Amino acid sequence: MPTTINLKQFTTAEKLRLMESLWHELSDADIASPDWHADVLAERDRLIDSREDTFVDWEVAKHELREELQ
Repeated sequence: MPTTINLKQFTTAEKLRLMESLWHELSDADIASPDWHADVLAERDRLIDSREDTFVDWEVAKHELREELQ
């Protein structure tokens, strides 16, 4: 039976607890990944192996994003 919940009535802490409960419930389920996930992962592996992709330290990335968005 479908259930509708007005999320605006919950505090942030309550929303996080609800999300954690849902995630825990779903993590026990046997859900197959869609076929396109394998394609995306293979392409990312290819980019990493060919050194076409670069990585940035998370702190540096956050700083660059903040500067870009200001």
